[in-house]
Amino acid sequence: MYWLLLSSLAHAQTAGAAAAQRPQSMLEGLLPVALMFFVFYIVAIRPKQRQLKEHQGFIGALKKGDQVMTTGGILGEVAGLTEQFITLQIADNVKIKVIRTQITKLAKEEKKS
Repeated sequence: MYWLLLSSLAHAQTAGAAAAQRPQSMLEGLLPVALMFFVFYIVAIRPKQRQLKEHQGFIGALKKGDQVMTTGGILGEVAGLTEQFITLQIADNVKIKVIRTQITKLAKEEKKS
């Protein structure tokens, strides 16, 4: 009986010493979360920021006479520019105002054969 008590006491002490020997630090707990955020930034946020910067440069370089397409699929020629709006001529004597950010790309006129 005495051996049983002594061995269980020794076993409990070694298990407690192993647990106390290597406590998990706060840094080890946050490292996986920080790593996941870093990967998310590289995969999702950074490319979107680069795309937004390129689009803003494109919008800033527009000038009168450019053929453009809007996000709604409207094709037109830039007839006027303001800080916030672009006036598009979509047909003879038909002009519309659109917000600058809604211009998606330059459109090339198809030649009629």
